[in-house]
Amino acid sequence: MIRSLASRWFAIVLWKRILAALVLGALAGLALGESAEQIRWIGDLFIRMIRMLIVPLVFVTLVSGVIAMKDPKRLGSIGSKAIALYLMTTFGAIVIGIGLALLFRPGVGIDLSGAEATTLDEAGSLADRLLGIVPENPFAAFAEGNVLAVIFFAIMVGAGLIMAAERGQPLARIFEAGSETMLKVTAIVMEFAPFGVFALVAWVMGTVGPGTFLNVFLLAVAVYLGCFLHMLIVHGAIVKFFARLPVLPFFRGVREPQLVAYSTSSSSATLPASLSAAEHNLGIQPPVASSVLPLGATINMDGTALYVALISIFAAQAFGVPLDLFDYLLIGLTTTLVSVGTASVPSASLFLMAAVLNVIGMSAAQTAIVVGFILPFDRILDMMRTVANITGDMAVATVVAVWEDEIDRDVYNALPTE
Repeated sequence: MIRSLASRWFAIVLWKRILAALVLGALAGLALGESAEQIRWIGDLFIRMIRMLIVPLVFVTLVSGVIAMKDPKRLGSIGSKAIALYLMTTFGAIVIGIGLALLFRPGVGIDLSGAEATTLDEAGSLADRLLGIVPENPFAAFAEGNVLAVIFFAIMVGAGLIMAAERGQPLARIFEAGSETMLKVTAIVMEFAPFGVFALVAWVMGTVGPGTFLNVFLLAVAVYLGCFLHMLIVHGAIVKFFARLPVLPFFRGVREPQLVAYSTSSSSATLPASLSAAEHNLGIQPPVASSVLPLGATINMDGTALYVALISIFAAQAFGVPLDLFDYLLIGLTTTLVSVGTASVPSASLFLMAAVLNVIGMSAAQTAIVVGFILPFDRILDMMRTVANITGDMAVATVVAVWEDEIDRDVYNALPTE
C-alpha cells in the first residue's frame, strides 16, 4: 500500500504537488491560526536544505560553465548582456511601481499614528559592496554564503582551467562531474519542496493572515498587480521580442521556481530550483545558466525595485509630502541603485528603503514610522516580490542563451507530459 501511494505521489508532476501544498498550506494556516507556528520547523528544514546547496551548486556549475565556454572572452559578452537586460527590467519595474502608486494612491487617508517606529541598520556603502565581491579568503566566502564572492572566485578558477589547457583537464572533468552531481542532489532536495512549502505558507497565513491587509488593502493590491503586470508585460516582452520565442513555454517552464520563490521569499534559496528548471524546462545550456542565474539572484531585484518605488510614493502620500517630476526621477535612480545592492533574503528591501525616502525629503523619524507600519505584513508582500525577481532572472537567462546560441529549442518548446 505504501509503495502504491508513493508511486502515485511521484507520478504527479512536481509543480502540481508544490501548488497543491501551497493552497492546502494557506487553508491550514487560516484554520490553525497562531498554532501554525508549531509546524514552521518543517519549512525551516526545507530552507536549510536548499541553502545547503547554494554555495557548492553555484561554485561547481559556474566553474564548469566557464570551462564549457572555452574562451574567457565569452564570459564578458554574457555578463555584459545580462547586466544590461537586468537594468532594463529593473527600470520597467520602477515605472510600473510609480504608475500604480499614482493610480491607486494607497497612502492617501492612511493613519500611521498607531505604527510603532522601527529603526534599521544602514546598508553598507557602494564601495564596500564592490570590494566585497573580491574575497580575501575564498573559504571564508564559502562559509559565509557570500554568493557574489563565490561567483568571482569561480570565474577565476574557470578561466585558469581554460588557460591551463591539457594540464587542467583532469580537474576540469572533476568540476563537470561535480556539476552534474549537484544538479542530481538538487532534484532530490526538491522532492521535499511540497512539505516545506506547506509548512511555510501555513505559518505565514496563520501568524500574519489576510486580516492584516485590511488597513493596507490598496497597497497590497498594487504590489501584487504590479508584479503580475511586470512579469506578463516586461518579462514576457523580452522573451517574445528579444529572444523571438513563444511566451507560453517560458511561463510553463518557470512554474516550479516561482512556487518555491513564493514560499521561501528568497531569491538565493530559489537558485537551485531556478538552475534545474533552466536546464530541464527551458533548455538553457550550462555556460549561460550557471553564470546568468547566480548573478541575477544577487543583483536583479525587479520586485524589490517595484516595491520600494511604490512604498516611497505611499509614504509621501501618507505624510502629505508633495512630489514633482524631479522627485520621481530621483526615486527611479535611487531605487535602481539600492535594488541592485539588496540582499536576496526575506524582507531585505526594508533595510534599504531609507535611502530612497531620504532623497524625497522624508526624515529619519518618518522613515522609522513607515517601516514599522509595513513590517507586520511585509512577508506576504515579499513573497510576491520574490516571484517577480526570479522570473526576471529566468527571462534574462533565456534571452542571453538565445543570443549566445546556448539554448536547446526542442527542450524549450517541448509539451509537458502532464
